[in-house]
Amino acid sequence: MEGKINKQLKKVLKKIVKEAHEPLAVADAKLGGVIKEKLNLSCIHSPVVNELMRGIRSQMDGLIPGVEPREMAAMCLGLAHSLSRYRLKFSADKVDTMIVQAISLLDDLDKELNNYIMRCREWYGWHFPELGKIISDNLTYCKCLQKVGDRKNFASATLSELLPEEVEAEVKAAAEISMGTEVSEEDICNILHLCTQVIEISEYRTQLYEYLQNRMMAIAPNVTVMVGELVGARLIAHAGSLLNLAKHAASTVQILGAEKALFRALKSRRDTPKYGLIYHASLVGQTSPKHKGKISRMLAAKTVLAIRYDAFGEDSSSAMGVENRAKLEARLRSLEDRGIRKISGTGKALAKAEKYEHKSEVKTYDPSGDSTLPTCSKKRKIEQVDKDEEITEKKAKKAKIKIKVEEEEEEEEVLVVEEEESSVKKKKKKDKKKRIKEEPVSEEEPCTSVAVSSPEKKKKKKKKREDED
Repeated sequence: MEGKINKQLKKVLKKIVKEAHEPLAVADAKLGGVIKEKLNLSCIHSPVVNELMRGIRSQMDGLIPGVEPREMAAMCLGLAHSLSRYRLKFSADKVDTMIVQAISLLDDLDKELNNYIMRCREWYGWHFPELGKIISDNLTYCKCLQKVGDRKNFASATLSELLPEEVEAEVKAAAEISMGTEVSEEDICNILHLCTQVIEISEYRTQLYEYLQNRMMAIAPNVTVMVGELVGARLIAHAGSLLNLAKHAASTVQILGAEKALFRALKSRRDTPKYGLIYHASLVGQTSPKHKGKISRMLAAKTVLAIRYDAFGEDSSSAMGVENRAKLEARLRSLEDRGIRKISGTGKALAKAEKYEHKSEVKTYDPSGDSTLPTCSKKRKIEQVDKDEEITEKKAKKAKIKIKVEEEEEEEEVLVVEEEESSVKKKKKKDKKKRIKEEPVSEEEPCTSVAVSSPEKKKKKKKKREDED
């Protein structure tokens, strides 16, 4: 088992070394290496050798004369038992079973205590409901019930050992005017028996917690320093043993206990969890929510180093765990201070608080806020704006139409004047011809005709344009 050669084996092998010319078949490779080092005897270890050994064991009765089968079976059984005892005694893997059992029992006790206390409060609440609100601590509540019992005894009982004076006076005052129902002595006896059970279990729980602390400091001191007794024990219990936990990677230790959430996140392709059981460590608990993921990752990396040091190292001191914890705390402080440095505007210096100066400001009263007239709603404001826009658009259109009409009238007047001038010239030529042939005609008649014809044309054209518009 330890890889050492026995004295009897040495004597036998020394005789063989003088006479042997062939290599020696060995069942255990470690033993073969030791024989080769000390006696310079060549050894062979292979599957063929194992088969040969198995054949020798099965035919042991025929090979060794004078040995009964019953004695051989008893020898094999005794050898098996002694080997298993030796392995159980000196295996580091089996020492931490105490921690696994202790943390499991502690969790079970917490659940049972919670159920018992809630049952006790509800049961005694029918008789004295006000007491549950006054005394919040569960253990003191049970001790008060055990000491007093019935509600009527609170007036004469002295609870100075369990409660402060103010709370004691409040309890006595509430007992006199309580709204609870009357119960029999048998009911009170059963309630008091439950109280004794709660007190005994809570005392045993404190004792078990101390035992767990001592075992964790003896087996895994560095892990205890890094994450605490309870979280370290839960990690060991979840992995099965300290050696199994030491074989895990840091990323696995970080999310131990959150396997369901991890596989659910992988199936739905969402963000994977950042922490599992390690979330309950004090370092993760005291960080801000923004930095919890970073700290849990760093803590898992350092915790894995501590676990491996505890599992495989020969030294049992917690110096390495204390050093790594100090580094993590410094890193945590730098992460928390980084936000303050960003606010200050410089990358190096911390933010400096400005010196306080009192500035007195005189504010005058504004009477415009005193109006009690109802203000129009948003819909009405929008409607008014739309109406104003429509009115302005109509006015702009009318102005454009007027400008066009004026321009057209000016053009028509110019045309009329040109036509009149041309007609006057034609008539003058005709008059000259007529004067030659006939008697001269007065110039007033044609002028009147032209003057009469021009305003009539203007009126007709204006009527046409108005009809078109």
